[in-house]
Amino acid sequence: MFAYHDVGARCLRALLAHGIRVPLVVTHADDPHENIWFERVADVAAKNALRAIAPADPNARDVIDRVAACAPDFLFSFYYRSMLKPALLALPRRGALNMHGSLLPKYRGRAPVNWAVLHGERHTGATLHYMTDKPDAGDIVAQQAVPILPDDTAADVMHKVAVAAEIALDAALPALIAGTAPRVVQDLTKGSYFGGRKPEDGRIDWSRSARQIHDLVRAVAPPYPGAITTVAGTPARILATRVIDDSAIAVGESVLEVGDGRITVRCGGGGTLAVCALEIDGAPIDAAGVLARFGFATRLNER
Repeated sequence: MFAYHDVGARCLRALLAHGIRVPLVVTHADDPHENIWFERVADVAAKNALRAIAPADPNARDVIDRVAACAPDFLFSFYYRSMLKPALLALPRRGALNMHGSLLPKYRGRAPVNWAVLHGERHTGATLHYMTDKPDAGDIVAQQAVPILPDDTAADVMHKVAVAAEIALDAALPALIAGTAPRVVQDLTKGSYFGGRKPEDGRIDWSRSARQIHDLVRAVAPPYPGAITTVAGTPARILATRVIDDSAIAVGESVLEVGDGRITVRCGGGGTLAVCALEIDGAPIDAAGVLARFGFATRLNER
């Protein structure tokens, strides 16, 4: 199995719970510049005395040879971050399967949970599917849906998706082993492919509505990099918001205001947000601090 993150850890334990022999775990070396807020697959492997490697390139000849030497029935990919090429996918006798963090065919590709939250989806989930040379395009074996509540952050949803992945795999394994698991062909016209996200993609467009800005804030909230903007020309991060008025009436230029001990923003595209967590120049600041530094009203006119 190739695995990383909470989904990888949970799915590895599910395989072991079914008595499946896992001769090799392929994972990633942790990036020292990344906030490792999730469970480490390498730790789960070590606890269960499993062989684990973390190659820089999973498609390198030596890795292919090591996997081939295992003579695998199945190859699994559970939130592994690199594409596995046809030479690897051809090795397992009974197929190569991936666990993807969306209800395919929606949100194929990178960062599916973040994209779903950003777009205001009310549901997402986990999909176990066969791998092909195209990402997230193979036949579906099992799916498990989870709700996205209006104030859920991407991290909140990611925790739900990890449990959904465990449920989907646990339910599918007996049929996979018996050779009776379903294979449902995806209709790729009913979904879209999304690429990875960068910190700069979290910049707030204040011409949008309160609901759209709230969805962006929660899609990139910590442990992700956070939504970025400027307040009176000063770099800022907005880490948590709440929609207090969902009006669709555009007001033009956005204004950050302080009153009654709280920070609010009248958004250019309509509606009002409460700003529940704000950083200015990397330091947390509350309503009293904003009032003392910027006054009771500050225009936010970034586009």
